[in-house]
Amino acid sequence: MPDKKVVVFVGPSLKHKQAKKILDADYKPPAERGDIKKTSQQNPHTICLIDGVFSQDCSVSHREILQTLEKNINVIGASSMGALRASELDQYGMKGIGEIYQRYKQGTINSDDEVALTYSPQNYQPLSTPLINIRYNLEQATQKNIITQKQMEKLIQKTKKKFYPKRNYNQLLKTAKKHPKINHNQLKQFLEEYKVDLKKEDAKKALKHIKNQQKK
Repeated sequence: MPDKKVVVFVGPSLKHKQAKKILDADYKPPAERGDIKKTSQQNPHTICLIDGVFSQDCSVSHREILQTLEKNINVIGASSMGALRASELDQYGMKGIGEIYQRYKQGTINSDDEVALTYSPQNYQPLSTPLINIRYNLEQATQKNIITQKQMEKLIQKTKKKFYPKRNYNQLLKTAKKHPKINHNQLKQFLEEYKVDLKKEDAKKALKHIKNQQKK
């Protein structure tokens, strides 16, 4: 029988130091292909997939997650690679947590490009901003009537066209400044004061979910 050990694959979405304050677990760097299978051989109670490597040859495979589920090991996904895989495999028992997972599930986003970013290999510090975070905060700005729906769509479209390592809020604001009808300063102030790191929030939700499950 599995013990109560929890293994979490996380990197740029949430620093290990912050994660440990939420949940006592074995924290690993972003998962590559084979990592879930290898971890399942240790027979943990739960594997939480948050961050993973995005590439055709190296990303976590569906097969290794399915094989892990067959061992009655809980597999939870959120925030990044985990949210994407959970949306594809929740019908087989993988548990998805958070807003990003829901968006993948509903089909409002469908590409790994939404959550992709570059980060430092030393400390996993993000070096770019994922499209989903920019999208979410522009939606909030639209709801606050800082920009219009059409302006939001235009900014998202322009951001999406950029190669993901070049996406960030400074670049977004430069694009906004070129739009004659966007109040650049108002948008800048809104982002400085209210922007949300959606990937981080979803990662926290996943860890809190596991913590709550342990209490039952």
